[in-house]
Amino acid sequence: MHGYSATKDDYAKRLRRIEGQVRGIARMVDEDVYCIDILTQITAATKALQAVALGLVEDHMGHCVLAAAASSEEEGRAKVAEASAAIARLVRS
Repeated sequence: MHGYSATKDDYAKRLRRIEGQVRGIARMVDEDVYCIDILTQITAATKALQAVALGLVEDHMGHCVLAAAASSEEEGRAKVAEASAAIARLVRS
């Protein structure tokens, strides 16, 4: 079981909402909407994706990393390293 399993439906709803935002942005481009208005919507979609990512990181730390650390120090360290790499990728994006 993954750390987000308990809130999987919430994540799915949020991602469908973001998907709708992205489709709306594509429509805006097709309709030649003012650039700044499109950029505003892209910013909103990006922030929404970042919020999902942060929630998943929190769930991962609270479930997967804790479970690995309880299992053994080696597994705990491996999960912390994995989480750190994922966070670094998020920060760079």
